[in-house]
Amino acid sequence: MKLHQLPPNASRAWVLVSVLGVALLVGACSKPAPPPEPVRAVKVLTVGVGTYDAEYEYAAEIRPRVESRLGFRVAGKIIRRQAEVGQTVQKGQILAELDPTDYRLSADAAQAQVNAAKTNRDLAQADFNRFKNLKEQNFISGAELDRREAAVLSAQAQLEQAQAQQAAQGNQAAYAKLVADRPGVVTAVEAEPGQVVAAGAPVLRIAVDGPRDVVFAVPEDKLLGISVGAAVAVRVWSNQAILQGKVREVASSADPLTRTFTVKVALDGNSSPPMGSTVFATPKLKKQSGEPVIKLPTTALRQDGQSSAVWLLDTASMTVRSQKVTVFTADGNSAVIGAGLKPGDKVVSTGVHVLAPGQQVTEYQDKLASRAVGADGKVGAP
Repeated sequence: MKLHQLPPNASRAWVLVSVLGVALLVGACSKPAPPPEPVRAVKVLTVGVGTYDAEYEYAAEIRPRVESRLGFRVAGKIIRRQAEVGQTVQKGQILAELDPTDYRLSADAAQAQVNAAKTNRDLAQADFNRFKNLKEQNFISGAELDRREAAVLSAQAQLEQAQAQQAAQGNQAAYAKLVADRPGVVTAVEAEPGQVVAAGAPVLRIAVDGPRDVVFAVPEDKLLGISVGAAVAVRVWSNQAILQGKVREVASSADPLTRTFTVKVALDGNSSPPMGSTVFATPKLKKQSGEPVIKLPTTALRQDGQSSAVWLLDTASMTVRSQKVTVFTADGNSAVIGAGLKPGDKVVSTGVHVLAPGQQVTEYQDKLASRAVGADGKVGAP
């Protein structure tokens, strides 16, 4: 037997070792299989019907529906202010006055221009009448008479212009007095005598007599239950009287400081309390207190795009699926569900942010709940 030849058994063993080595090298280069998805234990609750017991009362204030800021239509120095805060004023009553000296001088100048224009017009008219007689006697031509007639028309136009300027200057002098354009109550004073104000600058604030509003602020989570036209019970703080009103306006944007929304409730001006009175408003929400509703803990809710959603448990396959819901409002630490669920549904109540659609889960069993409680109140082994 030659040295380089191996026995048949040794040759087969060598081939087997080579194959196993190649297999090990290939296995080492390939990626390991991903671990299986863990089966998570979740707390599950069964959806039932409860009662909506929340009733919210908001502190509010009586405000006028129309409140005007009055100012002079011309600039000048305030020399007198006759109105004070809280004063009731009537239409046409003088509230404040500016120094009218300059405006009177302008009005006098305008009157002088009217007098001059009227004199020129009369002179041109007399001149035209003389030339008209001469034309009748054929001493002048028709063209000369036409020029005299044009001079009369021009003088008349200048007179009308001067009269218009005089009327404008007269208005300017009249604007030096601030007059109430309707009856109301002065709620604020924004300028004092001696102060020089520009045209249109606010001087007084007047609340107009008429319908009044109950104004209060509502947080964002309570806004969905309040709509225009909804009934509101208004309790007057001073005498505990109950008035009825309706929501007239709901702010479309939140206050930048308080992040609340302003709600205005319409009241009849004849029966409403005095302006500035403190009252308490109780909106009649779409779902009244005591009505059956579906409530979930807030931990069961999650955000799914632009909507709220929960995880529903399929007891047959023990998997979860996403279900969009409509949140009506909050009731303490619970969310009142308006749509999307029905009694008997099983909802995951905690750990909703670590689940995925179709994920396998098991129901969490509290270990302490399975231990027996003795007569002495101590927890022991079952």
